[in-house]
Amino acid sequence: MTDFQKYIQRYLDNIPSTNWLEELAKSKEKTIEIYSNLSEEQAHFAYDIGKWTLKELLLHLSDTERVFQYRILAFARGDKNELPGFDEENYAKNSLANERTLKSLLEEYQWVRNSSQILLETVNPIVLNNMGIANGNEISVETIGKLIVGHNYHHLSIIGERYLPKLS
Repeated sequence: MTDFQKYIQRYLDNIPSTNWLEELAKSKEKTIEIYSNLSEEQAHFAYDIGKWTLKELLLHLSDTERVFQYRILAFARGDKNELPGFDEENYAKNSLANERTLKSLLEEYQWVRNSSQILLETVNPIVLNNMGIANGNEISVETIGKLIVGHNYHHLSIIGERYLPKLS
Protein backbone atom coordinates (compact mmCIF):
# COMPACT_ATOMS: atom_id res chain seq x y z
CA MET A 1 0.00 0.00 0.00
CA THR A 2 1.42 3.39 -0.99
CA ASP A 3 1.59 6.35 1.38
CA PHE A 4 -1.25 7.95 -0.56
CA GLN A 5 -3.39 4.82 -0.24
CA LYS A 6 -2.68 4.74 3.51
CA TYR A 7 -3.57 8.43 3.75
CA ILE A 8 -6.95 8.06 2.06
CA GLN A 9 -7.70 4.76 3.78
CA ARG A 10 -7.84 6.55 7.13
CA TYR A 11 -10.77 8.55 5.76
CA LEU A 12 -12.45 5.63 4.03
CA ASP A 13 -12.30 3.64 7.28
CA ASN A 14 -14.55 6.27 8.89
CA ILE A 15 -17.53 5.39 6.67
CA PRO A 16 -19.84 3.35 8.93
CA SER A 17 -21.51 1.30 6.18
CA THR A 18 -20.94 0.10 2.64
CA ASN A 19 -23.68 2.39 1.33
CA TRP A 20 -21.55 5.50 1.02
CA LEU A 21 -24.23 7.47 -0.85
CA GLU A 22 -26.59 6.94 2.07
CA GLU A 23 -23.78 7.94 4.43
CA LEU A 24 -23.35 11.14 2.41
CA ALA A 25 -26.82 12.18 3.57
CA LYS A 26 -26.36 10.87 7.12
CA SER A 27 -23.08 12.72 7.64
CA LYS A 28 -24.76 15.91 6.46
CA GLU A 29 -27.57 15.48 8.99
CA LYS A 30 -25.11 14.77 11.82
CA THR A 31 -23.07 17.84 10.93
CA ILE A 32 -26.17 20.03 10.80
CA GLU A 33 -27.36 18.66 14.14
CA ILE A 34 -24.06 19.44 15.88
CA TYR A 35 -23.69 22.92 14.42
CA SER A 36 -27.36 23.81 14.93
CA ASN A 37 -26.87 23.36 18.67
CA LEU A 38 -23.92 25.74 18.90
CA SER A 39 -24.08 29.38 19.81
CA GLU A 40 -22.08 32.01 17.92
CA GLU A 41 -19.71 32.17 20.87
CA GLN A 42 -19.21 28.40 20.93
CA ALA A 43 -18.57 28.38 17.17
CA HIS A 44 -15.50 30.57 17.78
CA PHE A 45 -14.01 27.88 20.03
CA ALA A 46 -10.74 26.13 19.13
CA TYR A 47 -9.66 23.29 21.40
CA ASP A 48 -6.01 24.37 21.39
CA ILE A 49 -3.73 27.20 20.25
CA GLY A 50 -3.19 27.03 16.51
CA LYS A 51 -6.20 24.76 15.90
CA TRP A 52 -9.19 25.77 13.83
CA THR A 53 -12.29 27.20 15.38
CA LEU A 54 -15.52 25.31 14.83
CA LYS A 55 -16.44 27.92 12.22
CA GLU A 56 -13.17 27.40 10.37
CA LEU A 57 -13.65 23.65 10.52
CA LEU A 58 -17.13 23.91 9.04
CA LEU A 59 -15.90 26.07 6.18
CA HIS A 60 -13.01 23.63 5.70
CA LEU A 61 -15.60 20.90 5.10
CA SER A 62 -17.28 23.05 2.44
CA ASP A 63 -14.01 24.11 0.81
CA THR A 64 -12.68 20.55 0.65
CA GLU A 65 -15.95 19.25 -0.70
CA ARG A 66 -15.90 21.84 -3.47
CA VAL A 67 -12.40 20.76 -4.49
CA PHE A 68 -13.54 17.12 -4.46
CA GLN A 69 -16.64 18.01 -6.50
CA TYR A 70 -14.49 19.52 -9.22
CA ARG A 71 -12.28 16.46 -9.30
CA ILE A 72 -15.34 14.20 -9.56
CA LEU A 73 -16.80 16.29 -12.38
CA ALA A 74 -13.52 16.46 -14.28
CA PHE A 75 -12.74 12.76 -14.06
CA ALA A 76 -16.35 11.69 -14.69
CA ARG A 77 -16.29 13.75 -17.89
CA GLY A 78 -13.04 12.16 -19.01
CA ASP A 79 -10.76 15.13 -18.38
CA LYS A 80 -7.18 13.85 -18.55
CA ASN A 81 -5.54 16.99 -17.13
CA GLU A 82 -3.70 16.54 -13.86
CA LEU A 83 -5.46 18.53 -11.16
CA PRO A 84 -3.57 20.39 -8.44
CA GLY A 85 -3.69 19.78 -4.73
CA PHE A 86 -4.66 22.48 -2.27
CA ASP A 87 -3.23 23.73 0.99
CA GLU A 88 -6.01 23.29 3.53
CA GLU A 89 -4.17 25.35 6.15
CA ASN A 90 -3.81 28.27 3.74
CA TYR A 91 -7.46 27.98 2.73
CA ALA A 92 -8.54 28.06 6.38
CA LYS A 93 -6.24 30.96 7.21
CA ASN A 94 -7.65 33.01 4.34
CA SER A 95 -11.27 31.94 4.70
CA LEU A 96 -12.25 34.65 7.19
CA ALA A 97 -14.74 32.11 8.55
CA ASN A 98 -14.70 33.72 11.99
CA GLU A 99 -16.03 36.97 10.51
CA ARG A 100 -19.13 35.20 9.20
CA THR A 101 -22.20 34.10 11.08
CA LEU A 102 -22.58 30.48 12.02
CA LYS A 103 -25.92 30.52 10.22
CA SER A 104 -24.32 31.57 6.92
CA LEU A 105 -21.59 28.93 7.22
CA LEU A 106 -24.12 26.22 7.98
CA GLU A 107 -26.31 27.27 5.05
CA GLU A 108 -23.28 27.18 2.77
CA TYR A 109 -22.35 23.70 4.01
CA GLN A 110 -25.88 22.48 3.27
CA TRP A 111 -25.85 23.93 -0.25
CA VAL A 112 -22.45 22.43 -0.99
CA ARG A 113 -23.53 19.03 0.32
CA ASN A 114 -26.79 19.17 -1.63
CA SER A 115 -24.72 19.85 -4.73
CA SER A 116 -22.48 16.84 -3.97
CA GLN A 117 -25.51 14.63 -3.47
CA ILE A 118 -27.02 15.65 -6.79
CA LEU A 119 -23.69 15.20 -8.59
CA LEU A 120 -22.99 11.78 -7.10
CA GLU A 121 -26.54 10.47 -7.36
CA THR A 122 -26.85 11.44 -11.03
CA VAL A 123 -23.41 10.56 -12.36
CA ASN A 124 -23.66 7.52 -14.57
CA PRO A 125 -22.40 4.47 -12.61
CA ILE A 126 -20.13 3.50 -15.50
CA VAL A 127 -17.92 6.53 -14.82
CA LEU A 128 -17.41 5.77 -11.11
CA ASN A 129 -14.30 3.82 -12.10
CA ASN A 130 -12.91 6.66 -14.23
CA MET A 131 -9.43 7.53 -13.03
CA GLY A 132 -7.65 10.84 -12.91
CA ILE A 133 -4.64 12.40 -11.29
CA ALA A 134 -5.09 14.92 -8.49
CA ASN A 135 -2.28 16.23 -6.34
CA GLY A 136 0.07 13.84 -8.10
CA ASN A 137 -1.96 10.72 -7.26
CA GLU A 138 -4.24 8.56 -9.36
CA ILE A 139 -7.74 8.24 -7.93
CA SER A 140 -11.19 7.15 -9.10
CA VAL A 141 -14.42 9.13 -9.19
CA GLU A 142 -15.96 6.71 -6.68
CA THR A 143 -13.07 7.01 -4.26
CA ILE A 144 -13.32 10.79 -4.31
CA GLY A 145 -17.04 10.51 -3.54
CA LYS A 146 -16.25 8.23 -0.63
CA LEU A 147 -13.57 10.67 0.55
CA ILE A 148 -16.22 13.38 0.90
CA VAL A 149 -18.08 11.10 3.29
CA GLY A 150 -15.06 9.78 5.18
CA HIS A 151 -13.52 13.24 5.50
CA ASN A 152 -16.77 14.57 6.97
CA TYR A 153 -16.99 11.70 9.47
CA HIS A 154 -13.31 12.19 10.36
CA HIS A 155 -14.02 15.77 11.38
CA LEU A 156 -17.22 14.83 13.19
CA SER A 157 -15.09 12.47 15.31
CA ILE A 158 -12.63 15.25 16.06
CA ILE A 159 -15.47 17.58 17.02
CA GLY A 160 -16.89 14.91 19.33
CA GLU A 161 -13.54 14.08 20.91
CA ARG A 162 -11.77 17.44 21.12
CA TYR A 163 -14.29 20.27 20.85
CA LEU A 164 -17.62 19.30 22.41
CA PRO A 165 -16.21 17.94 25.71
CA LYS A 166 -14.49 21.27 26.33
CA LEU A 167 -17.64 23.23 25.52
CA SER A 168 -19.70 21.41 28.18
